[in-house]
Amino acid sequence: MTPETPQTPHPTQTRASIFHGYGASPEDHWFGWLAQRLSADGVRTTIPALPDPLAPLPTPWTDAVLAALGTPERSSIAVAHSLGCLAVLRCLRTLRGNWRLGTLVLVSGFVDTLPALPELDAFIGDGCDVTGLREHVDRIRIIRSDDDPLVPPSHTDRLADLLGASVEVVPGAGHFLASDGVTALPKAYAAVMG
Repeated sequence: MTPETPQTPHPTQTRASIFHGYGASPEDHWFGWLAQRLSADGVRTTIPALPDPLAPLPTPWTDAVLAALGTPERSSIAVAHSLGCLAVLRCLRTLRGNWRLGTLVLVSGFVDTLPALPELDAFIGDGCDVTGLREHVDRIRIIRSDDDPLVPPSHTDRLADLLGASVEVVPGAGHFLASDGVTALPKAYAAVMG
């Protein structure tokens, strides 16, 4: 062992959790592709199934995210899509103490009600107060499309402003669904690994 390469007695393995959105499952869209890529890089990756995805309720979703994420560490990565972003943000708001999340990647994230999906108004409610979350997260990456028919790009831009993060735009990706032709999302992989 040389002075340049200090060793820690118990190295922490990087772990990632990928959270789906409304009406989705762990097997949908680009989630499995991203999990395979991260796993191949040695990142222990899970895609939890959030309860009742076609009739989501805020508390069960927040609780499920918390059960999957646990208390974040610098080696923790959270990736979320659409309504899953709101659930992750709400989960992080419940955490107390001196926690730290290494990387947060939000794809088509929002905290405002969606004109195209009024059935989610009760879930979204007043959104989520993200004040102070930035101080607990080492890296925040926001990804959106320029033609999302479900989450207006302005909603994602507003979330990015609230979090003090920049936005990466994927042209023509719609809502990043398999039906939009998105079954792989290299920008999300780069956001995690970058």
